[in-house]
Amino acid sequence: MSSSTVSDFVIDRLIEWDLHRFYGFPGDGIGGFDGALERAESAGKAFRYIRPTHEEIAAFMACAHAKFTGEVGVCIATSGPGATHLLTGLYDAKMDNQPVVAIVGQQGRVSLGSDTQQQLDLERVFADVAGYVQTVTTPMQAQLVVDRAVRIARAQRCPTVVILPADIQNADMEEPTLEHWVSRTGVGHASTELTPPESELRRAAEVLNAGSKVAMLVGQGARGATDEVIAVAEKLGAGVITALLGKDVVPGDLPYHTQQVGLLGSKPSYDMMQDCDTLLMVGSNYPYAEFLPKSGQARGVQIDLSSRHLSLRYPMEVNLAGDAKATLTALLPLLTQQKDRSWQEQAIEGMKDWNEVTEREAMTKADPINPRYVYHLLNERLPHNSIVTADAGSTADWYGHHIKLGRDMRGNLSGMLASMLAAMPYAVAAKFAFPDRPVVCTIGDGAFQMLGMNELITVKRHWKTWDDPRFIVMVLHNDDLTQVSWEMREVGDPRWDTSQRVEDMDYAGYAELLGLRGIRVDKPDQVADAWDAAFSADRPVVLDIHTDPNVPPLPAHISFAEAKGFLATLVKGDPAESAVIRNSLRAVGAQLFANARNVVSRVTPDKE
Repeated sequence: MSSSTVSDFVIDRLIEWDLHRFYGFPGDGIGGFDGALERAESAGKAFRYIRPTHEEIAAFMACAHAKFTGEVGVCIATSGPGATHLLTGLYDAKMDNQPVVAIVGQQGRVSLGSDTQQQLDLERVFADVAGYVQTVTTPMQAQLVVDRAVRIARAQRCPTVVILPADIQNADMEEPTLEHWVSRTGVGHASTELTPPESELRRAAEVLNAGSKVAMLVGQGARGATDEVIAVAEKLGAGVITALLGKDVVPGDLPYHTQQVGLLGSKPSYDMMQDCDTLLMVGSNYPYAEFLPKSGQARGVQIDLSSRHLSLRYPMEVNLAGDAKATLTALLPLLTQQKDRSWQEQAIEGMKDWNEVTEREAMTKADPINPRYVYHLLNERLPHNSIVTADAGSTADWYGHHIKLGRDMRGNLSGMLASMLAAMPYAVAAKFAFPDRPVVCTIGDGAFQMLGMNELITVKRHWKTWDDPRFIVMVLHNDDLTQVSWEMREVGDPRWDTSQRVEDMDYAGYAELLGLRGIRVDKPDQVADAWDAAFSADRPVVLDIHTDPNVPPLPAHISFAEAKGFLATLVKGDPAESAVIRNSLRAVGAQLFANARNVVSRVTPDKE
């Protein structure tokens, strides 16, 4: 074997592109590349290879790495089934606009088209999910394919795929020559700090300056532009809503940050969208257009680095294709200071009321524990630099309603794909990226049983290398696929035990079996102490918290009468009918009580 094979070159080239963490799973179809990884590791080259328990997890981890670091994520898999196992994680990256490069094996070139074992047409398999997919057919082509894959992934914020046939992996590397058809490529990303023309910025400023009720909807595309977002809001007297993927872009303690909008959002956010006269969207492709203003109600300005997102959810008057930070910086001097702060004050007062609503909802009785209460206590205890992940089930509801992330905190989940189980690989990838920061994974028992439990084995293998051992997996243990159960009820079907019941499992005991710490919680008065113990533990912890599956994720804007009538209709014949109605009315009652109390407090003089 040559001292420099194609596989050796690919690894060196990825490192030259400043990519140093690879998530992969081995197999004979990628065996030559695996051998090169071993040689590179033995030589002390600047990378770390992490093998999770499944290729799907590797792809999710690569996507999460991109989200938490801003770098290109890398995942590696063998041919055939190993390659196809990457698809869900790569679709997560595609739909959330994250740069990921997948390196996948393939059978030898001479076998292509012969229907041999594990030989799939991988270019067709990955054609929909990848912005670029190419098989390396000669050693000289490897430079071109790797460079294009990394460059396109970063520039277009999408997954790309490099396919390495088995016989190419161990072939001698050849430098591209100066001849017809041969491309000679280089390393280096172009800047994406793009700013629209001044004429377009002035058009946008005219629209925004004319508004007296400006609502800002901020997404993950504004990450890195926190100060600029706040400066624009201060200038316009605007209220700020964040999309769920942009939850950590704006500090949760900013008084006029009303958190999310829609089914996982707040009442002040809903009210803001109903009443605004101007909408400024920054770095967001928020998909639920029914929660945006009615057409014609508000003039619109949108800023997005991806032109395909512009004017997609709402008919915008001005569309600005550009980087959020650079564009907001250029826009700021053109904005007029809004002296009337009544609109922003309305958002501030609305959030005071909403905070009381969510607290009262968290305190309502449930059997055995209200999941809202679990998140409420977590929110009070989050360390200043913590990272929180949520799953796509009911955990996303409670994460949206009860978690407020400070300026130095991060949070994320599978967004547009909304895949179950992503909370666990996201959390593990976050910990590998930031081993000195506490990480909290919030996950339902259904998602945890899918592949989440497997990844505790990865945690077992690596946790002693982390600077800060705090890695907490909080499992909502309710023996139910809760989110789907509620979705069944919403379409008029009763919850169906045959499909919805999750097998009971001792998650705390499983953690102890792996040498981690497990804490079982089945009484409300144990929750606070459990969180405190987890955050002070000397090793990763699984909190096995037994919660009530019938606590409703009711929309923020639903009324008491609507909830009572709606729920009485939709749970006919439901195994948990009485509990569903009881808990739903308690939740709405908490909202009404808090609202009434706040109205009284505003018209009654303080006796103190």
